[in-house]
Amino acid sequence: MVTMGLLLVGFIIIAGVLVYRSSQGKAGGTGADYVIAAMKIPSGAEVVSAVAADGKVTVTYKTGAMTSVRIYDGKTGEMIREIPILSE
Repeated sequence: MVTMGLLLVGFIIIAGVLVYRSSQGKAGGTGADYVIAAMKIPSGAEVVSAVAADGKVTVTYKTGAMTSVRIYDGKTGEMIREIPILSE
């Protein structure tokens, strides 16, 4: 009975540690890195993709025949850089 009690206590401790670790999330990878309410792209542009990583949001969009990539800061929403995609 004592052995079964110790085994049960061990399982409870392991479950508690797993719940605690899963609720903490990764350092630097939390949703608090992204507080953008809106991003500006040219009117009439079609968004091809949007990716959030490392505190930045990268948006690829098409305006007519031109395709561009804009990189935004995830906290301030400021555009960091715009990269036009040119065909060879």
